[in-house]
Amino acid sequence: MMATFTPPRYCRLRASVNSVLCVATVTLVEAVAGSIEGMWTFTPVLRPDDRGVFLESFKDSVFTEAVGHRFDLKQMNISVSKKGTVRGVHFADVPPGQAKYVQCFDGRILDIVVDIRVGSPTFGQWEAVELDGESRRGLYLAEGLGHAFCALTDSVTVGYLCSEPYAPTREHGIHPLDSDLSLPWPDGADSVLSPKDAAAPTLAEAVESALLPTYEECVSWGEALRRS
Repeated sequence: MMATFTPPRYCRLRASVNSVLCVATVTLVEAVAGSIEGMWTFTPVLRPDDRGVFLESFKDSVFTEAVGHRFDLKQMNISVSKKGTVRGVHFADVPPGQAKYVQCFDGRILDIVVDIRVGSPTFGQWEAVELDGESRRGLYLAEGLGHAFCALTDSVTVGYLCSEPYAPTREHGIHPLDSDLSLPWPDGADSVLSPKDAAAPTLAEAVESALLPTYEECVSWGEALRRS
């Protein structure tokens, strides 16, 4: 299911129905809805000069116009990973869940969003996007979606803006090597996993144990955020 929105006065539609070029005060940011509802990518225009480069890595007005509500930042995390490391598939109980705005500050990653919302039209489907320290593209995933990434270069530094602080009792995972998901990790079974991720249940096991959020819960939470 594709997410859509009404472009603000400083946006003009591009060729793709889900691609909008948003003209802010000092930069251009392209906000593109993913194939999974609740997933967006934000690609800033880079402004290089003799000193280096300047960009707006996150802009509240552009984000709000695209997604339909503000991003309520509660915590920022940074991870550094070696090549072949896979982190995920992680998610949190809804409500309140934990929305993320992910950026790769150094190196290159394969970032994957998995729809784990029971009852969703795209349940069990995923979309992969490459993020890197050159394009500075950001990826947003709403509450209730699963998130994972793989380090594609010798070292990667990834930053996550989070809508809720870390809460161990509400955090869960799906095994990133679940054969039913068939996520496209370059190293396959040789991927480097944490003990916790390696012990995570498969998607089918998570469904059986009622561990996953429902699509209805996530839609209701999103509507509440847009009303606030």
